[in-house]
Amino acid sequence: MMSARDKTVESAPPIRIAHAGSGALLLDAAGSSFSDQIQEHIWAFSREISKEACVTEVVPGMNNVLVIYDPLHPTAGTVRDILLHNWANATPGSVSGRAFEIPVHYGGESGEDLAAIAAFCGLSSEEVVRRHTQATYRVAAIGAMPGFPYLSGLDPAIAMPRRDSPRARVSAGAVIIGGSQTGVMPTTAPSGWHIIGQTEIKLFDPDRVEPALLAPGDIIQFTVAGIEE
Repeated sequence: MMSARDKTVESAPPIRIAHAGSGALLLDAAGSSFSDQIQEHIWAFSREISKEACVTEVVPGMNNVLVIYDPLHPTAGTVRDILLHNWANATPGSVSGRAFEIPVHYGGESGEDLAAIAAFCGLSSEEVVRRHTQATYRVAAIGAMPGFPYLSGLDPAIAMPRRDSPRARVSAGAVIIGGSQTGVMPTTAPSGWHIIGQTEIKLFDPDRVEPALLAPGDIIQFTVAGIEE
């Protein structure tokens, strides 16, 4: 007879676990494409595994999660068993996000690639903006730089491959598209994503109690603060 735990294991998405140095394991659940359902499993797993005594840090990514543990605690094999148990028993949907509206000035000097994306996608600039603001996005992960949100939910009709040559400097607040994702620059840094607009919302502030404004699971809606040709 199959136990309740066996049923949970059977329903959990398949994973791969690999060493990432002497005190870390990378749990990879990625399939052929991004999955919101797997990402929700990642969030639930990350919250539960962080409670384990041997775990010192948990870094959720896009369809993967890095678990850093005390190498003087149990052996890596034991940690692997702990990961498998928590993955099998994680409850997707247990992480609730907050809702944010982000006003954007699209196009012009603040969104110099808007016209290029429109031409690439065979749409008008206004239609690109409409599709960008009609979608509801969810923060899948925070990474690449402090406070940077990887957002799922971009309309595939306005997706565009990243630039062949990254810009050396993209300003904080730039609203960008790279491949099938969109995001907002939390700090001024290099980026190969396309700039479609600018927001005054500050995504990262080291002086705040919680420096990063957004967290995995949060819901994002972009709104039009203005459009320039």
